Amino acid sequence: GFDGIEQVIYYLLKQYPQLDPSRVYAEGLSAGCITATGLGVKKTYLFAAAVIVGNLLLPRLIHFVPGGGPMLLPIYFFTLIGAYKYGLRVGLLTAALSPVINCLFFGMPPLAVLPVILAKSTFLALAASFIGQKTGKITLLNLIATVAVYQIAGTFAEWALTGSFSMAIQDFLIGWPGMLIQILGGYGLLKAISRI
Repeated sequence: GFDGIEQVIYYLLKQYPQLDPSRVYAEGLSAGCITATGLGVKKTYLFAAAVIVGNLLLPRLIHFVPGGGPMLLPIYFFTLIGAYKYGLRVGLLTAALSPVINCLFFGMPPLAVLPVILAKSTFLALAASFIGQKTGKITLLNLIATVAVYQIAGTFAEWALTGSFSMAIQDFLIGWPGMLIQILGGYGLLKAISRI
């Protein structure tokens, strides 16, 4: 079953530290194909659930800080982590579900800004998964590029959705501390979990 396969993989990764855990693949023919696909799906939902929970808890904590949401941009942090580390499927699941669940259960983000948050989260998932998968490296430059790409694309999307350029550039004006946290905190957390 899945657990036995995973135990063998973890054993081999532990015994041979030179192996890159981000480059472990499963494939098979016939029933083996079904098992390999199942492993990927099981892990995708497990990792997506973990980062979605992070994206539910972090904004709740940050909103205790006056003006914390717009300044620290907490709804994006674990989308960045999930997409960069685990790829596009985890990133998109997190990008879509985190803001919607937060909106439905906690009223943040407000329904009026949900489309903008969803657009930016989606751009973040696309940028982070692309850069993370293409380079295979965790560097500050990669994270700066990831944040810059999603913020620039998100600014244009917000401008298109709201018709207000001054509203669209708010993340750059007051959200820069959040962008720094995404870059530096994202770098630290990705490095810390790089062997998981």
